[in-house]
Amino acid sequence: QVQLVESGGGLVQPGGSLRLSCAASGGIFMISTMGWYRQAPGEQREWIARVRSGGITEYGNSEKGRFTISRDNAKNTVYLQMNSLKPEDTAVYYCNAGIVPIGGGGLGDYWGQGTQVTVSS
Repeated sequence: QVQLVESGGGLVQPGGSLRLSCAASGGIFMISTMGWYRQAPGEQREWIARVRSGGITEYGNSEKGRFTISRDNAKNTVYLQMNSLKPEDTAVYYCNAGIVPIGGGGLGDYWGQGTQVTVSS
């Protein structure tokens, strides 16, 4: 069974850095695009960045320059390096991937369970 598991969240002071990881596992034939989203309390889920299977990256409006997305295809893992963090970056961060599982069924949209990032002094 395909699953995505995030890690790396936590409490950090303003101006600090965190690196989030998201590993996909469980009967994977192919992974296409992998990405990160976040959702702050009372807000809609917001797209942060995505990286395609060939390595091309795209970013949302506000995080480009502070956040960097990357992936390790050998490990089926996507990363989000977050620098110069601000209190308004506080949210639950979710990874997302388009995955074709072994055994068919076509390309499916998979989500991790989320990891909390809190930026506070």
